[in-house]
Amino acid sequence: MKLQKNTLFALYSVLESAARPGRQLSAREIARRHRISPHHLAKVLHTLAQAGVVESVRGVGGGYRFAGNAKRLTLMDVIELFEDFSAPRRRAGAGIESAVGSVLDEIDEIAKATFRSITIATMLKLVTRKRK
Repeated sequence: MKLQKNTLFALYSVLESAARPGRQLSAREIARRHRISPHHLAKVLHTLAQAGVVESVRGVGGGYRFAGNAKRLTLMDVIELFEDFSAPRRRAGAGIESAVGSVLDEIDEIAKATFRSITIATMLKLVTRKRK
């Protein structure tokens, strides 16, 4: 399973904002940390705000702040805002092609289950451990 850039940018943004609860972060600030386009990131943040994951704060010192529950929000909750998993994969052919396709489909299902089981709070703990 390969995630789109927007999805990765969304995960970065959610983790950045959840790591600083109550503090507003600008799109420019997050973009600079991850070396991505602030304009592109603003579109991603807009989608996250519409979903209620982050909250848009206007005015001086405005930006975006985490609005979710880090102990309940999973990686899959964020990923599904940007990825379409509804279309079933159809692997043509028989024999080897079909067998390889079945294995790849199963790997994707395992990845989805893993994303559903990891919360933002768990990811923040992992980030903290990796920084040490």
